[in-house]
Amino acid sequence: MQTLERVHAYDQLKILADPRRLSILKQLMVAPATLSQLGRSLQEHPAWIRHHVKQLESAGLVELVEVKISQGYLEKYYQAKAHAFLFQELLLPSRPGKQVVVLSGSHDLALDMLAQSSCGDLDVYTLPVGSLDGLVALRQGICNATGCHLYDASSGDFNTSYVRHFFPDRKMVLLTLAHREQGLIVAAGNPLRVHGLEDLTRPIRFINRNQGSGTRLWLDDQLARLGISPNQVLGYADESFTHTAVAEAIQQGRAQIGLGIHAAAASLHLDFIPLFHERYDMVIPQELFTDKRLAPLFDKFFSGEFRQGVQSLSGYDVTHLGDQIMI
Repeated sequence: MQTLERVHAYDQLKILADPRRLSILKQLMVAPATLSQLGRSLQEHPAWIRHHVKQLESAGLVELVEVKISQGYLEKYYQAKAHAFLFQELLLPSRPGKQVVVLSGSHDLALDMLAQSSCGDLDVYTLPVGSLDGLVALRQGICNATGCHLYDASSGDFNTSYVRHFFPDRKMVLLTLAHREQGLIVAAGNPLRVHGLEDLTRPIRFINRNQGSGTRLWLDDQLARLGISPNQVLGYADESFTHTAVAEAIQQGRAQIGLGIHAAAASLHLDFIPLFHERYDMVIPQELFTDKRLAPLFDKFFSGEFRQGVQSLSGYDVTHLGDQIMI
């Protein structure tokens, strides 16, 4: 089995920022080599090679795997600790006295509202990538919490089974933000007389959501149930990463129909054909949910002011805001 290691420590990334060390690491990922062999391959003096190999070794990226005596000389063979490496790091601003929180996952207007609120000494950022990619980002440590609305047809529930699948070894909290109404967004007055998903087979330009988003997964499931092929939907391959972007595309005439939340349609005075309700949860590791450093964020979340703000969004039901499911 080929081993792949994720590189995320700052010291490791700093060392690999030098293209010379990166070249050495790439060679040692293929096979063990001595300083002399690397020197000949890279056309550099072994002493120069030794300096960089020692730095890679101290960073835990390469290791000494064998020592041989050849023609009276001691030869040391070094090898990379993995056959492949994944470099992934989030660059965030550094402000004295400020803690940074990243909320990823599915796009949501209420989550945007939370991020834009004053949360004491916390700087809160949102990274809308879709429900599935948000869970991946949380698993990889790229964000602190993620929002999702993934429907499991086998259980009739949202999110729980997906979180269990992604985090079988960690205790997680599903914190309900709201129940949202989703449906078809069309131009004001619904000039094309759209009534449901069956209308997607008509010559009407559609704007889709990105792969991995909860909205896209729901749509694909429904199209399959209706026997509608994506090839029958004009514009199926055109994607947007947020509900707001879908509504803007329709308002600007770049598309005529899209699937999204009621609040996005209402914000631009577009018509909306309701199709279903869903539960939108924030997914948070339990140790972070109880971390005092993040208390200002959750104080704002549970405040009456935030609840009223979410309730004001079209199609949002805050009856279960704050409900918790421990996994």
